[in-house]
Amino acid sequence: MPARRRYSQEVIERGVQLVLEMREETPGRSGVVREVGELLGVHPEALRHWVRKAQADGSRRQKISSPDADLIRKLEKENAELRRANSVLKAAAAMFASELKPGSSF
Repeated sequence: MPARRRYSQEVIERGVQLVLEMREETPGRSGVVREVGELLGVHPEALRHWVRKAQADGSRRQKISSPDADLIRKLEKENAELRRANSVLKAAAAMFASELKPGSSF
């Protein structure tokens, strides 16, 4: 395993800033992290990690009102329940489909 590099805080901040700016300017563009990583001489996965961390830190700083936070939690819980129900229905459909014999009708 190669030795870990230590990047200065300035390089980290500049890399994150460049990625976010490029994504904002051209939202559908892919490969932004790789391009900025090559430009700065930083491994793309390290840069991707920094960007995700900066985005998470930024979202934590945004204050969400209590009613909105409650609604988000409720919707996330409902979404999880619906995903579980959907996976059960998919499994049941696959099981019933496997029981049908070719050439037989209902």
